[in-house]
Amino acid sequence: MGKKPGFLNVSLNNILSDDQSVLDQARIRLLYYGLGIVFVALATLSSNLYFQHKPIHTAIIIILMVSCGASFKLLTYKPNWKFISHALLIQATLLNLGNIYITLQDVNIITVQIVILVIIFGFYMLGRTYGIIYSLINITAVLVFLAIQYNEAYHIAFQPEVVNQSTVIITIIANFVLLLYMHSHFYSAFYNNIKELNKTSKAQCELNAQLEIAIERAEKSSEVKSEFLSTMSHEIRTPLNAVIGMTNLLLMNSPRNDQKENLEILKYSGTNLLSIVNDVLDYDKIESGKLVFDQVKFNLVELIHSICGAQKLKAEEKGLLYKLDVDSALNNKIVSGDPTRLAQIIHNLVNNAIKFTQKGNIWIKVTCVEDKQDSLIVNFMVKDTGIGINKDNLDAIFEPFAQESISTTRQYGGTGLGLAIIKRLLELQGLKINVSSKVNEGSEFSFNMEMPVSMENAGNSEEDKQVQLQNNYNLSSLRVLIAEDNLVNVMLMKKLFSKWNMASTIAENGERAVELVQSSDFDIILMDLQMPVLNGFDAAVEIRKMHDPKKANIPIIALTASALFDIRERVFNSGMNDYVSKPFKPDELFAKINTLAASV
Repeated sequence: MGKKPGFLNVSLNNILSDDQSVLDQARIRLLYYGLGIVFVALATLSSNLYFQHKPIHTAIIIILMVSCGASFKLLTYKPNWKFISHALLIQATLLNLGNIYITLQDVNIITVQIVILVIIFGFYMLGRTYGIIYSLINITAVLVFLAIQYNEAYHIAFQPEVVNQSTVIITIIANFVLLLYMHSHFYSAFYNNIKELNKTSKAQCELNAQLEIAIERAEKSSEVKSEFLSTMSHEIRTPLNAVIGMTNLLLMNSPRNDQKENLEILKYSGTNLLSIVNDVLDYDKIESGKLVFDQVKFNLVELIHSICGAQKLKAEEKGLLYKLDVDSALNNKIVSGDPTRLAQIIHNLVNNAIKFTQKGNIWIKVTCVEDKQDSLIVNFMVKDTGIGINKDNLDAIFEPFAQESISTTRQYGGTGLGLAIIKRLLELQGLKINVSSKVNEGSEFSFNMEMPVSMENAGNSEEDKQVQLQNNYNLSSLRVLIAEDNLVNVMLMKKLFSKWNMASTIAENGERAVELVQSSDFDIILMDLQMPVLNGFDAAVEIRKMHDPKKANIPIIALTASALFDIRERVFNSGMNDYVSKPFKPDELFAKINTLAASV
């Protein structure tokens, strides 16, 4: 139906539209042609009754003809088929009641035909509910009349008009034609509807097949992406491991002040590059929903000082006033949570504050909002006097790979992932970051975090712990097998172990590592995961299968530069005891070796 039909419209095409279902179009067609058939039948009956001099019947038929014409006009002007169907069924019901109880005072074949027409028309046009209602009214009227007539003869003051056989024949023929037309029409409609459903079903099956192919391709693409990230992670982290590791070794050799300054710059550059790589890999891990938060105990104050202390030099180099204010109520508190992710959030916020501030101040404030005895609600706030953010862009800055403008990216650099990672890390913990900012005045970022409190007291400093750790177990007698194929990493680790007075043996691949374990005795194994001939996972499985219980239970620490999300699970499933990510921190590796060696 291209446009609204006019009052003078008589065309069926003008009242049909593609928006209508197949059954609705069939109902409109039934009314359109059916009203025509009824009008012709009524015109024939009116002539027949007129010549028989039956004024009452003639008047009723003329009224029905007028009603039929009005219904047809209404249909072609405003095709409200439901309203018209109700009107026709009410008229048919009244006609039937009038015939039974007044004009004919009898139940004959014509009465039965009208009842059947009402039943079929009611169900086809208006559905089950109204079909039942109109059917019961008409059937009940017939049954009541028959019951009355059975007990005693039905009699009223009105004398019924008797019509001749020709009128009966015309009526019966017209009713049969209507019955045949309705059944035929709706059979065709139902058949076409089933055909359409079959076509739709086939199309749906084809779409499902295409969807399955698309899902399969997406899964393969995801696997390829994961493998690519793993490979790139390994390729980037491996040289970074050497750069940062060698820098740490040189710093351990008590360099001159001028050398130390250069080494600090080298270490900072390597760490900064590692931070960018981690941001990209972490964001992909976060978006995949495979990020798992650790629950470990740590000293919150020490962690904050460690994070912010490392950034102080950078702020002072830019001439910024750098102020860190930690609530004294948090002193000596050991809390549970994920210190790595918290450090990542704070580091990114502070790093952004320093990067986008040319002059003025940087404030970092950590406040105990509420002490619940068994938990703390802590507010973390980072404020600066930097370039600020336009109010309209406050939501956009949390989008991945986005900064406020292209000029901001060109002037200040960065990946645009820092705030996106912060927001997602907090959202995954059910937290929200708050931001307020004014252009050229500065920005303030803050969030609240609830942390369970441990009953332990944080008494010793980190240096004291490290000294205590090194004194806990004599590692100089340890025999270490290093399975590593990268020569630079091999050189780095040999130098590192020589600092710790540990004897180390090198295996250039997983197969060689298995052979050395079979032929020699070792106290601990450091296993790189990506090696030629036999990778670290398979090598660990082979070692765990050895018949000698002592060899089969040697502690194995995985060395991985991979970014695959399930790397931790795969490490433990292959029988290894722990893992260290490259580039690793010497004290972290030392602590894990010490723990595993002491447990044997």
